[in-house]
Amino acid sequence: MNKAVRTLTRAGTATAVAALLAAGLTACGDTGGDGGGAAGDGRGANAAQPAEATPADVVKAAYLKTVAAKFAKADVTVVDGGKTHRMQGTKGWYPAATEMTVVGSGAASTVMIGDVVYSRPAMPVAGKTWMKLDLAKGGKGRSRINDDPAEYLGLLLGQQKLTFVGVEPTDGTETRHYKASLTNADLLKADESSKVMEEANRTYLHEAMEDVTGQELDVWIDAQGHPVRVETSRTEAKGGTAKVSAKFSEYGTVAPVVAPPADQVTTYEEILKGADTSLEGADRTLRDAGLGGLKGS
Repeated sequence: MNKAVRTLTRAGTATAVAALLAAGLTACGDTGGDGGGAAGDGRGANAAQPAEATPADVVKAAYLKTVAAKFAKADVTVVDGGKTHRMQGTKGWYPAATEMTVVGSGAASTVMIGDVVYSRPAMPVAGKTWMKLDLAKGGKGRSRINDDPAEYLGLLLGQQKLTFVGVEPTDGTETRHYKASLTNADLLKADESSKVMEEANRTYLHEAMEDVTGQELDVWIDAQGHPVRVETSRTEAKGGTAKVSAKFSEYGTVAPVVAPPADQVTTYEEILKGADTSLEGADRTLRDAGLGGLKGS
C-alpha cells in the first residue's frame, strides 16, 4: 500500500507554492477595477486568472497543500448502475482512508483503511458492533479509486488538457473552476510531466485507473488552495459510467480516520465459522446482521 507522504517543505518548493497561492488563489477576493463584476460571474475568467499562474501551476500548488492536510470532511453523492447513494464522513489519503455513513441508513457505517474494511451493521453481531474484512488477496493489496481530493488533483497534474473555466461561488465562497476531459492514455500519464507525486503514490494511481476509459473532471479550488467541490464522470472498460459529486471541507482539522477498538471487532470469517456451513445459512447470517447477504439486498 502507499507510504505516507513525506513532508514537502523544502525551501525551494515551499517558496514556490507560497508565491503561487498568494498570486493565483488569494486574488479571488480582489474585485477592484473595471472587471470586478465580470470575474464574479465567470465572464471575465481570463482576466481573473493571473498571468503568472497557469492552470497547471494552480493545481500543482493545490495538490501539495492538500497532501499536507491528510484528511478532510466529505459529502459525496455517487450515481452508479442507476442507483444513487449519498455518504457523509471523512476522507484521508496516502494511505487511503475513509469513514463514511450512508445518509438514511441509520447507524450503518463503514471505515476503510488501506485494504481493510470495517462495517458497522444496524445491530450487533456475535456481541460485536463492527465486522472486519481484509480485501487483500494472498497478502497483496490492489489499487483502488478512493475518490479523495488529493487523488482528483493528482489526475490533473501535468495534464495539457486542463483549462480554467472561471471564478464561481461555491456555498458562498469564491472559488476557481478548472476542468479537464481525459482519455485512458491521459489518465495513465498523470503527473509524468511534473513528477510532484511520490513514485509509490503515482504507481498506485496509475494502476487504479487502468480500466477507466475516460473521465470528465471539474474541480473548484478556494482561496486557501483546497478543492472544495468536485464533479466527475468516469467510464470503465467493462461498461457503465459512475458519476460522483463531492464537497470537501475542514482540511487538516477534521478528526483523522482510525480503526474501531479491537475489542469491538469481529471478522466475517469468525461469523461464518459459527453459522450454518451451507450457502443458505451463510446468506441468512449476513442478512440477520443487516448486510444484505450473499445474494444481495
